[in-house]
Amino acid sequence: MMEYTSLPVNTHNPVMPRSGFLEVENLVKSYPTPDKDNFVVLDGVNLTIGEDEFISVIGHSGCGKSTLLKIIAGLEKATSGSVRLDGQEIRKPGAERMMVFQNYSLLPWLTVRENIRLAVDEVLKNAKRAEKISIVNEHLAMVNLTAAADKYPDELSGGMKQRVGIARALAINPKMLLMDEPFGALDALTRGKLQRQVLDIWENHRQAVMMITHDVDEAIYMSDRIVLMTNGPAATIGEILEVPFEHPRDRAAMRNSKEYFELRNHALNFLDRYFAQD
Repeated sequence: MMEYTSLPVNTHNPVMPRSGFLEVENLVKSYPTPDKDNFVVLDGVNLTIGEDEFISVIGHSGCGKSTLLKIIAGLEKATSGSVRLDGQEIRKPGAERMMVFQNYSLLPWLTVRENIRLAVDEVLKNAKRAEKISIVNEHLAMVNLTAAADKYPDELSGGMKQRVGIARALAINPKMLLMDEPFGALDALTRGKLQRQVLDIWENHRQAVMMITHDVDEAIYMSDRIVLMTNGPAATIGEILEVPFEHPRDRAAMRNSKEYFELRNHALNFLDRYFAQD
């Protein structure tokens, strides 16, 4: 039986990056309640991510996955603990951390090109017009949307809309990409195709990625490590699993391997165990 590296909370994991690019330390997030007892969402989260590492976070609904992502994005503030990116404390949103949402978040009155250009104009204020046009065109091509550049969001399929969101996020060259169930609203065929496209982009333009997902197969296919969250309230990291497959990845070959089934069953057994405790 293959052994997988798992990380109990507050225990050192020797395979984790020793000099963290993203460092989450003793993170607690709680909200006040009318009876003056705080409702604790996240309790004692510790996580380190390397500068070119792809991490997936999985857990049952209500375990604080999206809350953790929003704190890293700077959209919410931690109650206590710290989050640092490249040594700098995260206190607010920043262009070095770009978010891709499940619901696309495109402006319907702008074309595909204009949605991407808006982000470029906002962040790369000092770039010349020709440079901005070049950046937009490069990222349109990267997600295979050059032919759809002048279409509006309501003329696009769900997969195309999500590719616009990904191109917009990558166009400003962020240090870290944050994805909140980016494929969750797509049908199975579109989801599989877009997973491959995103992985191709990442394999050719390595950066730190943190992705929230409910899909164990998706996490194994795309990630270097999988973070398994315990149930909320007061959720924390239960285990961190190493994914033992090199990039680039062959989905069919992976799924036929003994290691794939053992890792998949390990993750599912963890989730079933916590589901049974609800």
